[in-house]
Amino acid sequence: MKLETERLRLLPPHPDLAQPLLDFALRNRAHFAPWDPPYPPGFFTLAHWQQGLPKQEAAFAEGSGYRWYVVRPEDPTRVIGKAELSGIGRGPHQSAFLGYAIDAAEQGQGLMHEALRAVVAAAFGPVINLHRLQAGHRVDNHPSARVLDRLGFREIGIARDYLYIDGAWRDHRLTELINAVFVAPVEWRVG
Repeated sequence: MKLETERLRLLPPHPDLAQPLLDFALRNRAHFAPWDPPYPPGFFTLAHWQQGLPKQEAAFAEGSGYRWYVVRPEDPTRVIGKAELSGIGRGPHQSAFLGYAIDAAEQGQGLMHEALRAVVAAAFGPVINLHRLQAGHRVDNHPSARVLDRLGFREIGIARDYLYIDGAWRDHRLTELINAVFVAPVEWRVG
């Protein structure tokens, strides 16, 4: 399921993205360090991405996790962002966590907001069909707060010592977005 917006293409995981994803990670290593949890061993190697993408493809195909990689149509081999739906709960939950990141050089242009509008539409659409999304960010990550607020996410509260990031346990602002037009499936997926 590829997503498209006016300025962007959001590509599902594919082996051809291994090098562009490594380039994205290397290019933004310092930029993402204050916001990301510790990276696994080998994260900044091509082998990491070559091994991980088939797992992401499988999760996408089975509906247990969705990742999209953001590119511009005029430069489809340069990844400039990512968005994901993880921790998908079915049954009575019908929910997921929303994660995202944008290249340091692409900030301030509304691209993450544009990409996430497409992801939210897909999450609440008939294929994925979720009732609720949750997203969190460090309390001092004001650009992320603005993106979520513009998308209509509402604050749930502050989670103390929520994630280990940048060498310490960090408080996070937790937010949610409810699908106001959710249609319960005839048969509830429980997986």
